[in-house]
Amino acid sequence: MSKAINLEIPLKRSRLMLLAVPMFALLLSTIRVTAADDSPQVIEIHAKKFEFVPAEITLKKGVPVKLKLISDDVAHSLVIKGLNVNQVMKAGEPAEITVTPTETGDFKGDCGVFCGVGHGKMKFVAHVVN
Repeated sequence: MSKAINLEIPLKRSRLMLLAVPMFALLLSTIRVTAADDSPQVIEIHAKKFEFVPAEITLKKGVPVKLKLISDDVAHSLVIKGLNVNQVMKAGEPAEITVTPTETGDFKGDCGVFCGVGHGKMKFVAHVVN
């Protein structure tokens, strides 16, 4: 006498698993992307006699950005009055400041620490757009 094997239940479970695994993987990837999007963009700005590199950046209104400021030679600072930025940079010690622009426009900046005869040439512009 031969016994019939009921394969209906295991097939339903395997089909369910075939759907569940990719959905779970998609959920995990979405969580990772969301977490990564929560951290502000980082823009690295170098100061050296007698310039900022880059000398211009573009930011979005309402979007936080972390400015990583690095002095390549002597003490400098980045002062952007319209964005409430006034950060000193010591040579070899990166400084960070987070900025969230609330208005659009072009905001001029300069070095706030006298750094030599070309100090007045250290100009910077932050463009803030919608």
